[in-house]
Amino acid sequence: MIPHDFAPGEEGAIKVNKITSVHTQIPYKYYQLPGVCKPEKIIDDTENLGEILLGDRIENSDYTFNFLNDGGKCKVINSESCSPIIKKEDLKVLEDRIQNLYRVHWLLDGLPVRQTGRLASDPGFDLGFMSLAEGQPVSTAEKFLNNHLEITIFYHNNPTDNTSRIVGFEIFPSSRQYKKVDNWKGNTGDECPQYDESFGQLSVSVKEGEEQERFVLWTYEVKYTPSSVLWNKRWDIYFESNDNSVHWFSILNSLMIVFILTVMVAMIIIRTLKKDIRRYTSIDTSEDRDSQEETGWKMIHGDVFRPPSRPMLLSVCIGSGVQIFSMTLITMIFAVLGFLSPANIGGLATALIVLFVLSAMFAGYFSTRVFTIFKGRNWKKNTIYTALSMPGIIFAIFFFVNMFLRGAKSSAAVPFGTFASIIAMWFGISVPLVFLGSYFASKKPVPEDPVRTNQIPRQVPDQIWYMNPYLSILMGGILPFGAVFIELHFILTSLWDNQFYYIFGFLFIVLMILIVTSAEISIVMCYFQLCAEDHHWWWRSFLTAGSSSLYMFIYSVSFFRYLGITKFISSLLYFSYSFIMSLAFAALTGTIGFYSCYFLVRKIYSSIHIN
Repeated sequence: MIPHDFAPGEEGAIKVNKITSVHTQIPYKYYQLPGVCKPEKIIDDTENLGEILLGDRIENSDYTFNFLNDGGKCKVINSESCSPIIKKEDLKVLEDRIQNLYRVHWLLDGLPVRQTGRLASDPGFDLGFMSLAEGQPVSTAEKFLNNHLEITIFYHNNPTDNTSRIVGFEIFPSSRQYKKVDNWKGNTGDECPQYDESFGQLSVSVKEGEEQERFVLWTYEVKYTPSSVLWNKRWDIYFESNDNSVHWFSILNSLMIVFILTVMVAMIIIRTLKKDIRRYTSIDTSEDRDSQEETGWKMIHGDVFRPPSRPMLLSVCIGSGVQIFSMTLITMIFAVLGFLSPANIGGLATALIVLFVLSAMFAGYFSTRVFTIFKGRNWKKNTIYTALSMPGIIFAIFFFVNMFLRGAKSSAAVPFGTFASIIAMWFGISVPLVFLGSYFASKKPVPEDPVRTNQIPRQVPDQIWYMNPYLSILMGGILPFGAVFIELHFILTSLWDNQFYYIFGFLFIVLMILIVTSAEISIVMCYFQLCAEDHHWWWRSFLTAGSSSLYMFIYSVSFFRYLGITKFISSLLYFSYSFIMSLAFAALTGTIGFYSCYFLVRKIYSSIHIN
């Protein structure tokens, strides 16, 4: 973003965005609030794809200022065309929004507003407040509307000229009940009527026997405060938090535990495998090898590379996992390098979508590659499934949720034009890239297995209780989830509580820990399975690490209680998007586990001599 230098007396204006609530998760346009004053001509900013999907709708407003020249002057927004009289039906809407703790989001020079006295990482200011006695139900509490705003603009003087740059934006909202004026003839920008604290606060709760309308004036005043903060450091305050020490201690503790566990696992696997390979090699080279019995994983050498059941489904899952892995890794690299600036609202969401579409070529390549390893022949059918499966599931859920959002008239409801753009990206870019990747994969020779596969499958012996497929898969998912669950709390808080999260450097380290953990736990469980003479390892290798997504979804359910969501649409929105995140996490971790086991199995069976 290019900095704007404000000269004294220069006209400026605040832009309005949306209102959001933690308890409903349904955003609305600011101008959907009943009774608020709109400009004569509403001008929409050009939003990117991420902003549209997140429900951002940035528009102009009549909240203007004369830089450094109008400090402390109280102004009225209401004009003759914006009646200050709000009827009973509209008051009930305002009452509902205040009861659900809706917050207002505005922008000034690209900076999101924050409420005075609150953390900047929690943007927006309260639409209103409730007078709630102890033990009183929320629905019966009296609601008050914040109709007066004390706006503070922090600026940094340029040392070279007489201009300044805006480096901070705060609002302290309050409620004022102005004296009623019949036949309002005021104009936007007029001086505020006289107000005394004895006039009271503006209640929007309508009771039986009381007046069924309210006189609401929207007023504001602007204050200017010099600041030593440089323009390129003005976003730093938005990433501060009161619980930094707890956050970093918990994360560091988790990383240390995971690191120690992964080192122990790696040492055990390496030492045990070397011992097994030396023992099998000595058996093969000794003269009395016929008198020695083969045991463990060597016994199933004739079945270990037998194709799994439902090979096409597994190859499609692997291809989708590679696509999500590529998208995640490239996004993290760009974020760490500073290309995803928080000033670019919706930039992160846009980057994820674009990279997901472009990574479709990797999905097609690796899906077809795995399918040919499984001795599959109809690679074109496999390619079609790869191109349509994961994007199709995500699109179907998104389309279903969007219908309810449109019914609720939410700003998060995606317009038809955006839907057409998404479909065009899917079938015009993603699908051709999948076929392109599959074509290259189909032209490559299939890697030869290090051992031959017997014609008759070997019967799997009875397994000990802890090697039960379901139990071992569920146990395998604990460690990958444990590597990320603390950071997952902050990610979910950022996503559902409308807070900022831009600690990408540390998140990149967590991603690396997740990759190592998923790989090693899959290798351990796969090795135990092979030692138990169970050759059905293909699907198990994918599901062992992939089962961590089940714990992720369960954690999302527990986080749902923290949000206090009660409405059906809000619950549908939350669980639908939580399912998409868990599904993507399953494909990501499952793919890491699959390739880790695949390289392990090829390595150990190519290291011994089989007659």
